[in-house]
Amino acid sequence: MKRGLLFSSLSPQNRNPFSVLLQALKTLSNPSSARTMEALAGDADPDETLCSAEVPTAPEPPALLPMEISSRAETRVERAWAHWRAIGAPKLIVAPMVDNSELPFRMLCRKYGAEGAYTPMLHSRIFTENEKYRSMEFTTCKEDRPLFVQFCANDPKILLEAAKRVEPFCDYVDINLGCPQRIARRGNYGAFLMENLPLIKTLVKTLAQNLTVPVSCKIRVFPNLSDTISYAKMLEESGCSLLAVHGRTRDQKDSSKFKADWQAIKAVKKALKIPVLANGNIRHMADVDSCLEETETDGVLSAETLLENPAIFAGFKTKEWREKGDLEGELDQGDLTVEYLGFCEKYPVPWRMVRSHVHKLLGEWFRVRPEIREDFNRQSLLSFEWLYGMVERLREEIGGGGVKLYKSGERERDGVVS
Repeated sequence: MKRGLLFSSLSPQNRNPFSVLLQALKTLSNPSSARTMEALAGDADPDETLCSAEVPTAPEPPALLPMEISSRAETRVERAWAHWRAIGAPKLIVAPMVDNSELPFRMLCRKYGAEGAYTPMLHSRIFTENEKYRSMEFTTCKEDRPLFVQFCANDPKILLEAAKRVEPFCDYVDINLGCPQRIARRGNYGAFLMENLPLIKTLVKTLAQNLTVPVSCKIRVFPNLSDTISYAKMLEESGCSLLAVHGRTRDQKDSSKFKADWQAIKAVKKALKIPVLANGNIRHMADVDSCLEETETDGVLSAETLLENPAIFAGFKTKEWREKGDLEGELDQGDLTVEYLGFCEKYPVPWRMVRSHVHKLLGEWFRVRPEIREDFNRQSLLSFEWLYGMVERLREEIGGGGVKLYKSGERERDGVVS
């Protein structure tokens, strides 16, 4: 059965794999990079091949009407809120993660309470130029909504061309203004555009005036709160319809060392008229509730914690965050791994993504049985049969069915027991 939407199936294409996104980004300064260009041309690495032989077909895109952008700020704000409510005003959202917020993982998170999700960051120039990149890095299906498609960019025309390709299949086109990594510095995008606010303004306005779907932005805060507020207001005035705020600065890359500033996020929420989402410090549902209460935002994003436990939004927590009175749940990370693999069989992605997720999902199990992790690492050619067998082997050797997840069993929120 053919399922899902493989983006480039909208036109004839050769579905050879594309290399790891970060490798591709390095070609910005050196387009002749042999490693990346080889992967673009063919099967240079088994992990770059699709994990399933399924060939998804694309549904007909819905008919869309122009946004009818008004110069009146009140009208723009009203439209921003009308759209947000029309898609269900999602509060629990999967954050964008390079190579990790792909379609199978988004669908797993949605099964366990996520109400919206971002794609991984897509490079706008490569997306417009390379059909293989489009086919490997952007896939979706009709159940994959609400959906934010995120791009990094520094050229308004190229960004608009990329955005036009995805607007029929998403609810927001998002501009990445928060990536703090060195690759973003070299490529001049993400958080390093904070030094060029006129360019950011042009990027937002270009999309807002030419797309049929709203524009959203994801940012980090400045060290100075007043600069953050001015920045957020500029984005709103330029046509941003929704703002996600990561409560760390560009230099605060290590989440284990730097706590996200929820008060800064709250100040942004109070200063703006459009919907605002909070990002940072989400480890379990108690953090979600605390964040929503403290920041007064319209929703929260979670990233790294979801990679280990995609069932956070259903109230499950790992042993690390277990509290007195918590009970063993009827779910563990082995179960989640098996479910994730099932989604991968249905919605094919490169094996590198599968490998990455399995490492993170079963990290606690591998710490108990490191020799099985070593066996996994030695597998240059993966198969679903081998991976399912590895999960069963872990269960048997750890005993007790594996490492359990926990639930408080005391709260119920929006129909999700937690």
